[in-house]
Amino acid sequence: MSADCGALGIICEMDVEMPMRDGVILRANVFRPDGEGGFPGLLMRTPYGKPQGGFDRYVRAGYAVVAQDSRGRYASDGEFVPFTVENTGDAEDGFDSVEWLADRDFCNGKVGTMGASYNAWMQWELARLRPPHLVAMAAYSIPIELTEVDWPGGFKPGRRVKWWMTTMAPDLRRKKGVRGPQTPAEARQIWDEVEQGYWLGFMPWLELPRHLPEGLAEYAEDWLKPPGRRAWKFDAIHAQVEVPNLDFSGWYDHCGGTMAHLGLMQRNGATETARGQTRLVIGPWNHTGLGSRQIGDIDFGEQAAIDIQGMILRWFDHWLKGLSNGIDREPAVRYFVMGANEWRRTDTWPPAEQVEQVFFLGSDGKGNGGDGDGRLSWEESGGAVCDTYTYDPRDPVPTLWTRELFTVPADRRVLEYRGDILHYRTAPLEEEVEVVGYPEVVLFASSSARDTDFFARLVDEAPEGPALEIGYGMVRARHRNSLDREELLCPEEVVELRIKMGATACRFARGHRVRLEVTSSDFPNHDRNHNTGGNDLEEVEMVRAEQNIFHSEKWPSRLNLPTIDQKEKG
Repeated sequence: MSADCGALGIICEMDVEMPMRDGVILRANVFRPDGEGGFPGLLMRTPYGKPQGGFDRYVRAGYAVVAQDSRGRYASDGEFVPFTVENTGDAEDGFDSVEWLADRDFCNGKVGTMGASYNAWMQWELARLRPPHLVAMAAYSIPIELTEVDWPGGFKPGRRVKWWMTTMAPDLRRKKGVRGPQTPAEARQIWDEVEQGYWLGFMPWLELPRHLPEGLAEYAEDWLKPPGRRAWKFDAIHAQVEVPNLDFSGWYDHCGGTMAHLGLMQRNGATETARGQTRLVIGPWNHTGLGSRQIGDIDFGEQAAIDIQGMILRWFDHWLKGLSNGIDREPAVRYFVMGANEWRRTDTWPPAEQVEQVFFLGSDGKGNGGDGDGRLSWEESGGAVCDTYTYDPRDPVPTLWTRELFTVPADRRVLEYRGDILHYRTAPLEEEVEVVGYPEVVLFASSSARDTDFFARLVDEAPEGPALEIGYGMVRARHRNSLDREELLCPEEVVELRIKMGATACRFARGHRVRLEVTSSDFPNHDRNHNTGGNDLEEVEMVRAEQNIFHSEKWPSRLNLPTIDQKEKG
């Protein structure tokens, strides 16, 4: 179907057929300027239902935009293969789609690709095949491997199950004639009103596939494989990519591993352009709030709000139109420092000028809860040898996130009543501390269980509030040394655990405290460790675990903070 959008000067063509090399027809909506001559093309491939509009700004800037339903989704033919499977066909479909667009009369032969998350994954897939007419990408908010999202040591059901049920399942049901909600809107309503509690508390997880709609069971079976599996192999892809990429991410994005793409492209990109011209912008955002000034209840100020579309246009203006706008001469990374609410620039991530500051954990044995006596200090302090708490998987520490189940910069004061969270604080800071990079916690711990979890959270504690979550990390004890092998604990044996938190940039102001929280659960973002030493995915039994965090000369538990020297910076 073709329609002239009249006053907008835009031609809209809906459900245009795009034949792939195997004869399967994919369908796309095409939005292009109503005028003579060839235009650079922009391609977005998606499994979420192609947009029916929203590209006016790109078209008015002189681009022809193609938004395509990927194979087996919505209007496109063929069978959908989810991204946990190694050979999905998305690389070949993407290659063919780029070349199809380049061959249109309205296109000048130069093509860029764009999109976030799953849409970004499909860009990386096609880029490794090197379509001749692909010039640049804007593939953003995507981890370096699926393990980071679903299995970072422990199993993460929260976002994934909702994503299945409300985003992927409806169209699969519709195509296969299976009963149930046929649209994402219907599915979200049912999830909110009926299903959420059931699915997020589901046990045992290995039984999940047989409860899922046809077409999702196979995906779930693959998803539930051991955490050492690698569904995405992006670290092997970069060496095959010839074009530069523009990336966006956020400190609260569950796809925070996107920062690794920059380093891999700088080291391994197939061309000098790919290595030297890839760019990264990191703000105080979560997965759905890229470019926003407010995430959850926290307003990071007008400086945090950026024009994502405008930056993408500037990127393609340079690479597809040849405009000299200076983007090729800018530092590779632009990042936002929370607390200061300022932007910084650097050539690498993390910045090379980091200085590590070490804070040692200590207490008088009562580090539990918000009114505990846990402390962080630059020198090892005396007092008790350890702090103890009970982790009961039947009463886990709840995840603080949005109604849509996305992580946010939460105010941790709402959980200070819990005795199963240890709090360690500095004295009020006499000087600013600017943390930039990947904080790490080294814990010396023991447990009564053969297997259990430990979480570490970095918090910026203001004198009158809030106690703002900066980042976190976790380790499953049986995978403390590797996701590829299991090493169960010997009960009461003290082991060293290293917990690397996600990337962050935050200035702790004078008078604020650096706070570290240690606990054993974050449910339902992470599934509960049952503490049995068995396979949590196949059992329903749960037992309590007595957890000990040691801090002494023999067992120096500590927080390692990568900081930027303020004197050097100023």
